[in-house]
Amino acid sequence: MDGLRSAVVIEDDQDIRELITMVLNQSGFVVESAGTGLDGVEAVRRAKPDIVTLDLGLPDIDGFEVARRIRLFSDAYIIMLTARADELDTLLGLETGADDYLTKPFRPRELRARVGAMLRRPRQNSGAVPAPAAASAAPSAAPLAAPLDGGPGGDVPAPETGATPSLVPEAAAAATQPAVAPGALDYGTLEPGTLEHGGLRLNGATRSAAVDGTDLELTRTEFDLMLALMESGKLVRTKAELVRRLRGEDYDVGGYINDADERTIEVHMANLRRKLGDNPRSPRWIKTVRGVGYQLAI
Repeated sequence: MDGLRSAVVIEDDQDIRELITMVLNQSGFVVESAGTGLDGVEAVRRAKPDIVTLDLGLPDIDGFEVARRIRLFSDAYIIMLTARADELDTLLGLETGADDYLTKPFRPRELRARVGAMLRRPRQNSGAVPAPAAASAAPSAAPLAAPLDGGPGGDVPAPETGATPSLVPEAAAAATQPAVAPGALDYGTLEPGTLEHGGLRLNGATRSAAVDGTDLELTRTEFDLMLALMESGKLVRTKAELVRRLRGEDYDVGGYINDADERTIEVHMANLRRKLGDNPRSPRWIKTVRGVGYQLAI
């Protein structure tokens, strides 16, 4: 990570706070730290950081409430750090706005790697893309072109006719789309860079989602997971592949993936299904392949 970025560390344990600060300093961040939740919220408001690390067990208000308050005014990436390994805590953390979740004790190298992977992904809410320093790692201007499994060209698989989501070339779309009034969304036609399946429509360029013409609010992680499945057609994506996708790794570079990483994928998929109103017993979009991973329900 070249160039200076900013980070806020919200942690009441001084030793851990200093360790995280050191790790982020070594990664090129200007770091501001806070020992309480309220001070942390004000530090984020003041510093406008790229990354926030957030402890759950704070002395005044817990990390869940801190995340909720931060999300009212900031789209900084939030990594929750906690000694709690309960799946419910993970779910609550992700629901309140966290982007990632690490249990203590954690390895500094893993924290550094997760921070780097986050910064290679564009921010959904602001529409901003990573700073030029990170652009060489994973260009954000063409997310639909990035291959999931390293295949040349990253083309969407084409199993059976009409069975795979339709990717509309820009030229064809421009020729067929009628004029739309400014500010109006025309769900009767497909925009350039759009994937559609079963009434679910994703646009990787604008990072927008809609179901049956109704806008859908997805987190960055939920959007990336759904996009990965829709790009893959009938191909099954393993949990490990999806973890690498979220880290911004197009290839298996030997990064460590543990059970907690795969459980995080399960939690995100559960959240995604809930927002879509998808029934796992009779899926419309997301099919679980037991013991392996997930695929698009076709």
